[in-house]
Amino acid sequence: MQELTHYINGAHVKGTSGRFSDVFNPATGEVQARCPLASAEELAEAVAAAQAAQPAWAATNPQRRARVMMEFVRLLNRDMDKLAEALSREHGKTLPDARGDVQRGLEVVEYCIGAPQMLKGEFTDSAGPGIDMYSMRQPLGVTAGITPFNFPAMIPMWMFAPALACGNAFILKPSERDPSVPLMLAELMEEAGLPKGLLQVVNGDKVAVDAILDHPVIQSIGFVGSTPIAEYIYGRGCSNGKRVQCFGGAKNHMIVMPDADMDQAADALVGAGYGAAGERCMAISVAVPVGDETADRLIEKLVPRIEKLKVGPYTAGNDVDYGPVVTAEAKARILGLVESGIAQGADLVVDGRDFSLQGYESGFFVGPHLFDRVTPDMDIYRQEIFGPVLSTVRAGSYEEALKLAMDHEYGNGTAIFTRDGDAARDFAHRINIGMVGINVPIPVPLAYHTFGGWKKSGFGDLNQHGPDAFKFYTRTKTVTARWPSGIKDGGEFNFKAMD
Repeated sequence: MQELTHYINGAHVKGTSGRFSDVFNPATGEVQARCPLASAEELAEAVAAAQAAQPAWAATNPQRRARVMMEFVRLLNRDMDKLAEALSREHGKTLPDARGDVQRGLEVVEYCIGAPQMLKGEFTDSAGPGIDMYSMRQPLGVTAGITPFNFPAMIPMWMFAPALACGNAFILKPSERDPSVPLMLAELMEEAGLPKGLLQVVNGDKVAVDAILDHPVIQSIGFVGSTPIAEYIYGRGCSNGKRVQCFGGAKNHMIVMPDADMDQAADALVGAGYGAAGERCMAISVAVPVGDETADRLIEKLVPRIEKLKVGPYTAGNDVDYGPVVTAEAKARILGLVESGIAQGADLVVDGRDFSLQGYESGFFVGPHLFDRVTPDMDIYRQEIFGPVLSTVRAGSYEEALKLAMDHEYGNGTAIFTRDGDAARDFAHRINIGMVGINVPIPVPLAYHTFGGWKKSGFGDLNQHGPDAFKFYTRTKTVTARWPSGIKDGGEFNFKAMD
C-alpha cells in the first residue's frame, strides 16, 4: 500500500498525525494509497517555512519570477501524459479529460508569465507643488488555497500560479481524495526554479482547513467546493481578517429556444451534462426548452445520444465518454436523488440505475439519467447533483425560462441556444449569473478573463485568474512624495548655518 506524503520546504515529508484517508481507484473500488491528514502543528511547520522563504522571493524582480512560470509551462507539456494518467487513476476521468484539466491550468500559468505588466503601478507627476504621487502593488506574504477533487490540476494552478507570480508564498491544501497530482505539480515548480519553501502541499481534512483559517500569518485564502463549506470558510476567514475568495455549488441552466439547431443543442447538452460524469461546477444539469414542441424535439434528439454513451475506466481508451464518480458515497447520493426525482413525479426518460460494467462491478460507475417534466420544487432541481443526471424543465415562454435561471439560488454558469441575436443579447444583459454562453454550453472563460459565479455560487469581491487574480494576491500602496530643494542652482562656497 502506497503511503503518500506532504511536500514541505522542498521535500516529501511523511505525516506525523497518525491519521490517514483512503485514496481509491474509482474504477475498481480498491484502495490504492493512504493520504496523511495533517495536524495543526504540521500546518504550522509549513507556514513557518513559507514565511521564511517569502521575503527573498518578493524581492526577486517580476521578470525573473515570470521566467520560472515559463519553465514550468515547458515542464507541464513535457509531463502532460504522466500527470494525466496519475489524475485519471485517482479521480476516474478519461485521459483526454484529464489532459484538459492540466491544460486549462497551464493556460493560467501562461497568463502569469505576463506578471511584470500586471504588477505595474500608477504615477501622477506634480499632483501638487513639487509633489509626485505613485502606487505600487506588493505581495500579501503567505497565502493559501483549499481545492476540490474534481479538478486536482487546474484549480491548484489557478491559485498558486498568480499567487507566486505576485511574489507570495503559497500553502496548498488539496482534496484528500486525489492528492498525487498536486504533489507532482509542487515538484515541477521547484524543478522550474522556484526556491524551496514557497509552494507547500499539506494534505488534510477539516483540521488542516481550520488551521489555515485561524493561522495569523496566512493573509489570504482561496476555496472551491460546495456552497455550505464556501460559506463557512468565507465567514471564518473574513472574521480572522483574511482576504477570502470562495466559489461554491452550481445548478447551470441551458435555455433552448424554438429556433435553435436541435442537433447542435442536443450534442452540447450531452457533452456538458455527462462529461466527467457530471462532476463539474460548470456542468449543464438543467435543460430548459421553451415550448412543448421544442421540448419534445429536444428529448427525441437526446435519448439516442444518451443511450449510446460509453461509460468505462480511463484504461478502456480515448473513446470512453465518461468514467466513474469519485467515491462510493458520491454514487449513493446521486442514486438517492434519482429516486427522489421519481418519487416526486418527474418522468425518468433514460434510466441508468441498473448500469453495471463487467469486471468493474465494485467500481463507482453511475449510468446516465435523463428526467423530463421536472418542476422547481423537486430536490433534483434545487440541489446540485454532481453526477450524470440531466433534468428537463419545460418553460412556456422565454420570460419563464429566464425567470427559472434567475430565481435559482445558484448563479455560476448558464447558456442559451438560439439563432436570434436579439434574444441572445437580451439574455446576456439581464441574466443574474456570472458566466454566460451563447450557443456555448460550458462558458468557462479563458485565462486572460476571470472566472466566477454570482449569488450562492461565489463569495468575495474578486474572481479567479485573469486581472482579478493579480488584484487578489497583492495590496496597493500609495506614496505621496515631496523632495526639498537641492543644489541644482550650483555649488555654494560660503559656510552656511543650518536653518
